[in-house]
Amino acid sequence: MKSHVSYVKVRYAETDQMGVVHHGNYAQYFEIARLDWLSALGISYKSMEENGVMLPVYELNTKFLKPAVFDDELKIEVRLKELPSVKITFEYLVFNQCEDLITKAYTTLVFMDSKTKKPIRCPQYILDKLK
Repeated sequence: MKSHVSYVKVRYAETDQMGVVHHGNYAQYFEIARLDWLSALGISYKSMEENGVMLPVYELNTKFLKPAVFDDELKIEVRLKELPSVKITFEYLVFNQCEDLITKAYTTLVFMDSKTKKPIRCPQYILDKLK
């Protein structure tokens, strides 16, 4: 499936008292990677929302293998798990600058009509970009 690589530099404010990236920051890292993935396909999330399509997170699963620390340069590989329907699922592999795999995760998001707040099928223009 379609994949993309994004990079994030760990900021000091993202670390906790133990000196490692607080687990809550990974959701933002994954969002950065997803938006970069969409952009690489030529899809603007802003224009999706302007056209009444939203993608709220339905599920987030993260496995932390090694810690990330301040000033690490993280490489985030995001991959579409399968062709989307009403849901779209992404897999993430996060590597540090030494190429150590430090985190594995997946998220499932749901296509939603912004007015009715009801699930909808993946827009055809997205499916067309994935072929």
